[in-house]
Amino acid sequence: MTCSGTWSRHSRNRTRGPMKILLVGNGGREHAIAWKLKCDDPSVEIICASGNAGMTDVAECIPVKAEDVRGLLGYAERADVELTIVGPEAPLALGIVDAFREKGRAIFGPTRAAAEIETSKRFAKTLLLGAGIPTATASHHSEPLSALRAVDGMGAPVVIKASGLAAGKGVVIARSREEAERAIYMMLEDRVFGDAGAEILIEEFMEGEELSLFVLTDGTNALPMIAAQDHKRLLDGDIGPNTGGMGAYAPVSIATDSAMSAAMDRIILPTLAALRKEGRPFSGLLYVGLMITESGPRVVEFNCRFGDPETETLLPLLTSSLLDPIYAIGRGEKLNVSTSLQWSGECAATTVLAAHGYPDTPRKGDGIRLPAPPKGIYLFHAATLRTEDTGELLTNGGRVLAITGTGKTLEAASKCSLEFAERVAFEGKQFRRDIGWRDLGRSAGAA
Repeated sequence: MTCSGTWSRHSRNRTRGPMKILLVGNGGREHAIAWKLKCDDPSVEIICASGNAGMTDVAECIPVKAEDVRGLLGYAERADVELTIVGPEAPLALGIVDAFREKGRAIFGPTRAAAEIETSKRFAKTLLLGAGIPTATASHHSEPLSALRAVDGMGAPVVIKASGLAAGKGVVIARSREEAERAIYMMLEDRVFGDAGAEILIEEFMEGEELSLFVLTDGTNALPMIAAQDHKRLLDGDIGPNTGGMGAYAPVSIATDSAMSAAMDRIILPTLAALRKEGRPFSGLLYVGLMITESGPRVVEFNCRFGDPETETLLPLLTSSLLDPIYAIGRGEKLNVSTSLQWSGECAATTVLAAHGYPDTPRKGDGIRLPAPPKGIYLFHAATLRTEDTGELLTNGGRVLAITGTGKTLEAASKCSLEFAERVAFEGKQFRRDIGWRDLGRSAGAA
């Protein structure tokens, strides 16, 4: 894969040799981050814990799991890692940032308390409503009958959410009372999401179209990225079970300058202020799911880290450095927001290739035939491994590969991504063929 923009080297006021970065995680998001950091500064040494088969081209992979906070801290100290970047939410929920900071080690990500903006839907909703930040009304429940009474009072459609971390799958949009009842019992009694569903939210259904907005922040200042749109459902036309994300595209036509300014002024900056007031200043990457409604943007949910697959969509379009702001934030320095992030002006569409049985029972161990990606394709591994004896590439989880196509138009980017997705082969491959369908429909209607 070639880098977007031009390679650059940044001093970052350093006098040491090449920077050593520990990147925590093993998915497509982490592969994209590692690739972009290497584009920003080819001299950096990246170590991924635990990484995947595709990341070995840009990083050394070590067998330390993302949830092993003690093991990661020990490695960072022994290897004299200069900066640690946390990809997934689980180690953030376990307090990895707190542990590293106690030892004086630079790390990019929020503390355990600040990460509750994602890890506790109750905390997030209470914070937003208390600060007057536009979002859906909601109530919290730990037993089915009270939840059903809330559904009856609110009416369908209604949103049922697991309060804890559910790998992006703990949300059900119930179009009828019967659907809502099934979701409530599935979460509270069947415990399909484990402890994450021990408490649920019954939430107002918001009419509109959803966007993903990422901001880099030091806790006070915020540097926004361009918005992307995720595709959560497994099948074309947004039907089928909910997933961690089957694709994304950017830019999005409804992410107008006025809408994004409103999101920053009415949502992002007030949320950061509310977190500071709570004694939980948030630094790192704040991800807000926005619903663009007739009355303006409203919060669907917050995440405390880079999203997946939006990261794989956005980073090939980013021509300015990602490393510089991450380095500053990770060291506890103020973010320079005097200049905005720079973008290529192209479009990107990402198609996720998922394993047989995903999202419920993904199968592992299927052989992958992977042709060389042509120009305009950025290939990010999410759940792959290579056998030690033959080096064969195998599936190793639910979402296997993320294929990002770029082009001057969304139509060109989507076609590029889809054509390469068709060429990749493994048994039981699942993918959507309609990534970007809303904007593609809008552009066709305007023609």
